[in-house]
Amino acid sequence: MDPLDQFKEAAKQGWSSFAPTEMVTASVAPRLVELAGIEAGMRVLDVACGTGVVALTAARLGAHVTGVDLTPKLIERARENAEIMGLDVTWIEGDAEALPVEDAAFDVVVSQFGHMFAPRPELALSEMLRALRPGGTIAFATWPPEVMVGRLFGLIAKYGPPLPPGVVPPVLWGEPSIIRERLGSAVTPLRFDRAVMHFPMLSVQHQRLFFEASIGPVQKLVDALSQSDPEKLAAFRRDIEALCADYFKDNHIRQDFLLTHAIKAG
Repeated sequence: MDPLDQFKEAAKQGWSSFAPTEMVTASVAPRLVELAGIEAGMRVLDVACGTGVVALTAARLGAHVTGVDLTPKLIERARENAEIMGLDVTWIEGDAEALPVEDAAFDVVVSQFGHMFAPRPELALSEMLRALRPGGTIAFATWPPEVMVGRLFGLIAKYGPPLPPGVVPPVLWGEPSIIRERLGSAVTPLRFDRAVMHFPMLSVQHQRLFFEASIGPVQKLVDALSQSDPEKLAAFRRDIEALCADYFKDNHIRQDFLLTHAIKAG
């Protein structure tokens, strides 16, 4: 199998355990929906939609929403969430680098901590812009490299194997200068904002265990090191807890994120 295909298959399996995070990431969704200016009647595409927290938040306003995700189990959970909420959303299992939607079919394209994990950002961005009508809005939330989650992925890079050739680190999506370069003349204007998600957690040890159970890249690395290098695994766990301690206060973990908003050029 091609290395990129292997990477995507591993991602599909690894992110299958992500559903428990929805109760926290759901708190971010209204901020992204508001930033994107989503209103009733708009056609909205949620790329790498996960369990549907943004898609469902938009649908509750009366938008016509399509959610696309690579991982079947997350799409299954999104359907369950839609049924619980009594909302009609179109869910599609699909790749952010080859979105199964028509050109210029949407008024708004959004992604919350999702498209940034596509291995080739130029393809994912090209597809998101292809799906968006001229004058439509693209908006997304990403993790900057210098704060909590970005630093976590730095630890994964430190202790894990190198990324396959052609795969770009996801935290680069948290750098405004890189986003500006990637979007280039395809959008105007472009603006950024910062916000904070507070993750309720009893201790840094509990947070580390949550990462191991729910965050695919952490889970995968822990499984590998438990077989190959227990001492390295112990060091990795200590570093995660030390990282969490930098952001832990009053039984919450502070997680800063970046918001990007732009209009597709006509």
